[in-house]
Order: sequence, then structure tokens, then C-alpha cells
Amino acid sequence: MLAEDLQNYYQQFQSIRIEAQNILADLTDIQFTWQPSPERWSIGQCIDHLLVTGHNSLSNTHTAIIEARSKGRFREGPFRCGVIERWFVRQMEPPASIRFKAPKAYLPSGEQNHGEMVESFYVLQDEFLQCIQASEGLDLASVKVNNPVTRWFRLSLGQEIAFNAAHERRHLRQVSALKQEPDFPGLKAAGV
Repeated sequence: MLAEDLQNYYQQFQSIRIEAQNILADLTDIQFTWQPSPERWSIGQCIDHLLVTGHNSLSNTHTAIIEARSKGRFREGPFRCGVIERWFVRQMEPPASIRFKAPKAYLPSGEQNHGEMVESFYVLQDEFLQCIQASEGLDLASVKVNNPVTRWFRLSLGQEIAFNAAHERRHLRQVSALKQEPDFPGLKAAGV
């Protein structure tokens, strides 16, 4: 049985997977790669970005978990994280009140095709669920996870997981909005 904090995160990632399946189902390659303008991302670029950021985060999170377990950094919750961490996670939640420019390390890689990318995104959700399970018993507030973009800012283990869930929700909302654009391919043909 997962601690309450981890149960919450686990449910969030399960919901994200269901939402993604609903949003990404039956998209054509043209719809997946369509951009409303050159400076705005396509659905594929949004998913690719989530893959890049998710894999970077999971790599650092797994390292933090292994290190925390070896050092005996265990504690029962509930956990209270710092004000700045909580604020940072809230800023990532949709609807976006603040826009962030993606750091170079988090730009879409363009390495996979449509089908591979969608399947990789579902696998990523499973990896987040496994990571949450591996975090059981650890001190979610004091164990810190390194950030691949900046060394001066590290989130606690719990907030790193929460941040990734918020980040995924943010971009899935962006994907949903793209599908509602008036020039989105297939809308006129479908009579929408």
C-alpha cells in the first residue's frame, strides 16, 4: 500500500494516461505534425517534448531514489514541501498563467515517428508509475532530485513527481487546444 502522497501521484499519472489515450486516439500523421504557425508546436512536438523532459527527469529521479535508499533516507508522510517548490509546481498546472520557454535540453528531439512516439509516451507513464512505487518509504520532502538544466535549483522527490504530472497535464491541454484550432486538418471534412 502506497503512502497517501504517492497514491495521489499514482492516480494522477493513471488519469494522465487515460486522458492521453482519449486525446491521441485516431490522429493521422498530418494531424500529429500540423502546426498552426511556425513558432507554435505541433501535437507531435508537444508529445516529443514530454518524452524528452520525462526521460531526463526519470533518470535523475531514479538516481536520487537509489542514493536515498542507500543512505537510509526513510520517513513516513504526510510530507510538507517548501513554498518555492509548491509555487513552481502550481505555475506548471494548466491553465497556463505563465508561459515558459523550453530550455534547449528539453526541446523536441524529432527522433521517433507518430506511432512510436505515442507508444513511447504510454511507456513513459508506466515508468512514472514504477518510479512512484520505488519511492515508497522515502522522505519525499528532503530527498532532492538534480535538474539537468540548472544545478542551483533542485526539487524534492515528491515535488519532482508532482511537477512532471502538472507538466504533462499542461501540454495535454495544449494538445487539446490544437485539435480545436479552426485550421486543424480534418475538421472541415468531418463537419466540425
